[in-house]
Amino acid sequence: MLVNCAAYQQGRKIADITRSEDISEYLKQPGTFVWVALKDPTPEELEQMRHEFGLHNLAVEDTLHGHQRPKLEEYGEIVFTVVQIPELRDGELEIAEVDIFAAPNFVLSVRERTEHGFVAVRQRAEAEPHMLKHGAGFVFYALLDNVVDRYFPVVDALETELEKLERSIFDAHSPRENLQALYELKYKLMEMRHAVEPLTEVLHKLFGGRVPLVCVGVQDYFRDVYDHLLRISTQIDGLRDMVTTALSVNLTMITLAESEVTKRLAAYGALVAVPTMIAGIYGMNFKNIPELDWVWGYPFALVLMFGLDAWLWAKFRKTGWL
Repeated sequence: MLVNCAAYQQGRKIADITRSEDISEYLKQPGTFVWVALKDPTPEELEQMRHEFGLHNLAVEDTLHGHQRPKLEEYGEIVFTVVQIPELRDGELEIAEVDIFAAPNFVLSVRERTEHGFVAVRQRAEAEPHMLKHGAGFVFYALLDNVVDRYFPVVDALETELEKLERSIFDAHSPRENLQALYELKYKLMEMRHAVEPLTEVLHKLFGGRVPLVCVGVQDYFRDVYDHLLRISTQIDGLRDMVTTALSVNLTMITLAESEVTKRLAAYGALVAVPTMIAGIYGMNFKNIPELDWVWGYPFALVLMFGLDAWLWAKFRKTGWL
C-alpha cells in the first residue's frame, strides 16, 4: 500500500501527493524530487510505479518476489538497492527487506515483512531543509543510515544473550541446553553477517570511485554510514569468535562431566568387585580349601570384605573419584 508520497523543492515540501497518477506532473518540474514510501505493495501498485518512474522490469521483478541478497544495480540514472533489516521478535531473529529506487528526481522505498517504517527519517529530513536541499541523494543516504542504525540494537541484544550463556556454561545442570542455545546464537550471527557483508560492498560503491549520479555531492555521508557498518561487521566477527570459543568450552564441560560419571562408576565397580572376589573364592566347591572348617572363617571373610572396601573408599575419596 502507499504509505506516504510527497514532492520537495529547495529542501521544503511543496505538496502531499494523494494519487499516484499525479507523480509524473511533479517529476517534470525543475529542481523537484518526489519521495514515495510503499509497504508490501501489490503487483498492480508496483506496475503503476514502474510506469510513473520508468523503473526497469528486472528491478521491479526482484522487488515483487523479495528475499533478495543485499545488492546495488544501476539502470541508467536509477539506482536500485536491496537492503535487509534484522529484527528480534520474541527472541527470534527475523529478516525484513527494503528495496530502494533512487534517481536525481525521486526516491522510492518498498519495505516488506516489517512494521517499522521510515516516518522518523522523513521527519528528520523535513526538519533539516538545509540538508534536504541536496535532493534525492540526501534522502537515499538518510534511508540507508536509518537501516544501519537498526543493526546496532540487534547486535547488542545478541551480545547480551551470549554473555548470559557464558555465565551458564559452568552450570552442571544444563550443558546440553547451553549447547543448543549457542548453536542457535551462532546461526543468528551468521544471518546478521549475510545481511551486513554484502551491504558493505554496496555502500563502498556509493562513495568510492565512480559514484551514481544521485550520490554526487553527498559521498561523505555515505562514507560515514560505511564506517558505521564496518563497526557492526567487526562486532559480529568478534561475537562469532566468542561463540566458537564458548562452544568449545561447553563441549569440554560435557566431556568432563561424562568423565566424572565414568570415574564414579569405575570406583563403585571396584567396591563391588572386591567382596565378589572374596565370596567367589570361598564359594568354590572343593574339599581341601584352607580355612574351610575354621570356626572364625565367616566373620574373617566379612571383616576382610568390609575392610578392603573401606580402604578403597578412602582412597577414591582422596583422589576425588567419589
